Amino acid sequence: MGLVDKLPGTRVAETVSRQLVRSGTSVGANYRAACCGRSHPEFAAKLGLAEEEADESAYWLELIVEGCLLAETEVTSVLREANELTALMAASAETARSKR
Repeated sequence: MGLVDKLPGTRVAETVSRQLVRSGTSVGANYRAACCGRSHPEFAAKLGLAEEEADESAYWLELIVEGCLLAETEVTSVLREANELTALMAASAETARSKR
């Protein structure tokens, strides 16, 4: 988490940092859980959770920029990736729900 390590040591930055690490790592954990789902509805539900966590990660990244905790140029590529993951998980969850 190189980006998180670049954040200043303020109380606000530390709070945002913890939230970003939590939501960012949850995307992968929920995707992995979806892949190991015991049923089709469980698979779709876990993909939905991964989508929510990816979107939350994008929120925290936007807050980092808006709060001037880091320069936008330092966040842009990671924010783009979070938005791409959100879209990918949303499309996959929708496909999974429609195949019930």
